[in-house]
Amino acid sequence: MNTIAAQTEHNQGFHLHRHNRLAEAEPFYQRAVALDPGLKEAWMNLGLTVLAQGRPDEALTCQREALRLDPDSADAQNNLGMVHYTNGHIAEAQNCFRAAVRLRSDHANATLNLGSTRQIFNHVEEAEGLFRRALVLGADPARANSNLALALMEQGRPEEAERACREALATQPHSSEARANLALALLTMGQMEEGWRAYESRWEVEAMGGPAPALPQPRWTGQKLNGETVLLYAEQGFGDTLQFCRYAPMVATAGGRVILVVPKALRRVMATLDGIAEILTEEDDVLPAFDYHCPLLSLPFAFGTTLATIPARVPYLRADPWKWAYFLANLPGLKVGVVWAGKSRAAQPHAVAIDRRRSMALADMAPLFRVPGCHFVSLQLGPPAAQMQALPGVLHDVSSQLSNWSDTAALIAGLDLVISVDTAVAHLAGALGKPVWMLNRFDSCWRWLRDRDDTPWYPTMRQFRQTTRGDWAGVIDRVGRALREETASSRSRTPSGVEAERCSE
Repeated sequence: MNTIAAQTEHNQGFHLHRHNRLAEAEPFYQRAVALDPGLKEAWMNLGLTVLAQGRPDEALTCQREALRLDPDSADAQNNLGMVHYTNGHIAEAQNCFRAAVRLRSDHANATLNLGSTRQIFNHVEEAEGLFRRALVLGADPARANSNLALALMEQGRPEEAERACREALATQPHSSEARANLALALLTMGQMEEGWRAYESRWEVEAMGGPAPALPQPRWTGQKLNGETVLLYAEQGFGDTLQFCRYAPMVATAGGRVILVVPKALRRVMATLDGIAEILTEEDDVLPAFDYHCPLLSLPFAFGTTLATIPARVPYLRADPWKWAYFLANLPGLKVGVVWAGKSRAAQPHAVAIDRRRSMALADMAPLFRVPGCHFVSLQLGPPAAQMQALPGVLHDVSSQLSNWSDTAALIAGLDLVISVDTAVAHLAGALGKPVWMLNRFDSCWRWLRDRDDTPWYPTMRQFRQTTRGDWAGVIDRVGRALREETASSRSRTPSGVEAERCSE
């Protein structure tokens, strides 16, 4: 064992580490632990280095060895928690952060990290307090204020979130995370000019989908077009693509030849957009020649969209309802499609928490199914669809026939109403110009603004928002009353004794 040589190697590695030269720092740490296996700091820093390089299993081994050498090390507990967090093991991460804070109550980073896990577990008020304490303890103000902003947004306090983000940017002007979170607050409040500009920082935030595709052609940011080819491509989820594809025809009208790249499941429904010269899927390996490129969610920025200029003409997508004509003709009364859960994004812990908040159990919707004069059709796909087994005979299940979004669009086109949580189906119904009632969580997404039961994005959409966090019962009660009014109105519009027209086989 050569402790002096090991410490020298560690110090050289730490110098490189501090300058974010991780790959160069790693071999110094490796030599340090080889020379002195009892050097706790080398194990901890080696663990941080390999974790940052995407090797969490090795990082786990390193931090556990550091803890074996010093079970009372708050730093090692915090580092181990970071590894668990990266692996999506949030409960284990939380236990580590708690242990670190118990060992050292003034540990700023552990306090900050504990706040993040408490927020994921829906204890957002506690998380806010931990973020504020972390600031007092000296945590990185940009990161702590950025986290605080998200906790404030989740509590419906976007003005305070904006202030927290601006404080973060005052200390670290180039913080992409703070600027992206500022965008969320501004867009929620309808301050779109600055909001869209700040939203461009999303490409530098891993949790928001970054980095941007590396393409040699320039970005289209609103330059004058005279026949140039513009490659537009989907990003984030299906709902984002369905919402912002409305801008593609506008690029064509502005003088561009539009190539659109979308997920394969959306290709057929996207083919109904006006003005698209060519549609590719994300699975296509070769791109045709183009002059400019732009992601779909950057088009509002390129067009300088404000609340007053949101392109809200619907439908901008179309579907043929005749595929479902015979099935729907056999359903008397109001034909209502329902969706009760969004798609979970298991790889992103905070996204998983959002998915839990925006979704409900099918049983929560049960009062709606007792409204007379309605027939309910499930538009739900994925694991939540299995919940129908607990309510047999309540919903018509046609999921086996919904092989792509074009099939879903055709079904929606033949329905009278769609009732959905905030998920892609709600966007699709709105894009088709169908009446859609969206059941929205308390801390709704920025695109739905705030304090509104309508939306400028979809003229046929009506929002039913939670008035308190997690209160789906109150939402369903209001939807039930509205549905009774709708069925009564529908009956009054239908002439007595006239049978619904059916399509011949």
